[in-house]
Amino acid sequence: MATGGKQDVKRRFGEALRRLRIGRGLSQESLALKCGLDRTYIGGIERGERNVSLVNIKKIADGLGVSPKDFF
Repeated sequence: MATGGKQDVKRRFGEALRRLRIGRGLSQESLALKCGLDRTYIGGIERGERNVSLVNIKKIADGLGVSPKDFF
């Protein structure tokens, strides 16, 4: 996968996360607390700056009450 493709995947994942989080009325901070992650980490994901691990995808999905597949 070309570097541009990796960036696109991270950006699209971040956009999906933001959409799901806002749709549930959660701030980045409240979601981070539910997931046991740092607020700045959630922000970095939403901006497409972070390459999220499967473990953290599962934590975030659980915090949002969705399936990991809902990000894709």
